[in-house]
Amino acid sequence: MLGWEFPPVSHGGLGRACHGLVTSLVKEGTEITFVVPVFPEGQKDEKMLKIISAAGAEKIKIRKVISALVPYSTTSYQGATENEKLRYKNTNTKSLYGRNLFEEVNKFTDKVGLIAQEEEFDIIHAHDWMTFIAGVNAKNLTGKPLVVHVHSTEFDRTGGNSVNQYVYDIEKHGMHMADRVITVSNMEKKKIMKHYGVSAEKIHVVHNAINAFEYNNANTIINMNKHHKIILFLGRVTLQKGPDYFLRAAKKVAEKDRDVVFVVAGSGDMTTRMIEEAAWLGISDRIFFTGYISDKEIEKLMKSASVLVMPSVSEPFGIVALEAMINKVPLIVSKQSGVIETVNHCMKVDFWDVDEMANKMLALLEYEPLSSIISENGYMDVQDMSWDKPAKLCMGIYQSMVGSV
Repeated sequence: MLGWEFPPVSHGGLGRACHGLVTSLVKEGTEITFVVPVFPEGQKDEKMLKIISAAGAEKIKIRKVISALVPYSTTSYQGATENEKLRYKNTNTKSLYGRNLFEEVNKFTDKVGLIAQEEEFDIIHAHDWMTFIAGVNAKNLTGKPLVVHVHSTEFDRTGGNSVNQYVYDIEKHGMHMADRVITVSNMEKKKIMKHYGVSAEKIHVVHNAINAFEYNNANTIINMNKHHKIILFLGRVTLQKGPDYFLRAAKKVAEKDRDVVFVVAGSGDMTTRMIEEAAWLGISDRIFFTGYISDKEIEKLMKSASVLVMPSVSEPFGIVALEAMINKVPLIVSKQSGVIETVNHCMKVDFWDVDEMANKMLALLEYEPLSSIISENGYMDVQDMSWDKPAKLCMGIYQSMVGSV
C-alpha cells in the first residue's frame, strides 16, 4: 500500500482514512506493507503491518528524514471573481503545487520501485495522485495487479478552474493503468467517468467511515468561553473547502447575533487572504484563526462548538462531518459533499448560497429543539459506523483482482 502520510503524521482526511482502512484490513487477516515518503515519528510496526519509509529504500530500512512536504499544502487561490482578484492582487495564483512536491513524487516513485522488487506481496494499493506513478511503476516491474484509491481529484481541488495539466495527466494515467479504481462516493465516481473517461464497471465505491467506538465522551462539553456560542469551520483553508463562503455567511450571522463567535480551525494557502477578508467584512473581532491544530485540540473544539459548518465547494467525502456527528455537534454540510450519501440527519445547503447557510446557522443557534433533534439523530446515524465495512469491500476487490488478473 502506497500513501503520502500516515498518523500520527497526518494533515487531513487522507491520513486518517488510510489509518482507519489499514487497521480494519489487518483485522481481516491482510498483511500490509505501507510505504510512505517519511517514516511517521512515534509510529511503530504492529502485527501484520509494516511501515516502510521510501527514504530508506536502498537497504529496506525504516529511516526518518526531515521533510515539510504534505499533500495539497500549496494550493493556490483560483477561481476567484474579478473583485476578489483585485482584493488579493499580490497573491500568486500561477501554480497549484510547489516544484518540490513534484520532485518528491518522482523520488518516491524511484524508491518504491526498489521496494517492490524486494518485498513479497499480491496487490498494489495506491492512494491519490502522489503515489499513482509509483503504483504503475511497481505494477510494471512485478506484474502484480494495481488498485488506485481516489480520495480527491484535480477537479475537486481547483473547483474545476485552472486544472493543473501535469497532475491531471498523472491521475488519468494512473486510473487507466490500474486494474481497479476505488473512490469514496458515487458523486466522485460520476466525476471520474466524466473527466477521466474511466468505465463505470472499473470503478468501485467504498465510502469512508469512522470508528465510532473510539469516541466515547460525546456528551462531555468543554466550554471555551461560556459567554459565546461557537460556529466552527474545521479543515484545510483552501479553495476546495469553501472558507470564503463560510466568512460571508458569518458576516450575516454576526449582524443578527451578538453572542456568536466563529473559529476557523486549520491551515492552508488561503489563511492570509481569509484574515484580510474578515477585516474587509468587519468581523475580525468575532473570528479566530487557529492555524494548524492537533487532534486533541480538534476534540476540544468539537466539544465546545454549537454548530459545525462544512461548506466545501467539491468534497469527494468529508470525514470531518462524521466526526462532528459522533460528537453530537449540529452539522451544516454542502450538497456538493459525498458524505451526504451515508448520513441523513444534517442540514444541507449549496456552498454558494451564503444567505441560506446563514439562515441555517441562525436556526440552529436560536431554536434549541431543532439543534437537539439534528445532533441526536445525527449521532444515531453514525454511532454504529466503523472501518470494518470499507475493509470488507476492499477485500472483495482484492480477491477479484487476484482471481482475474
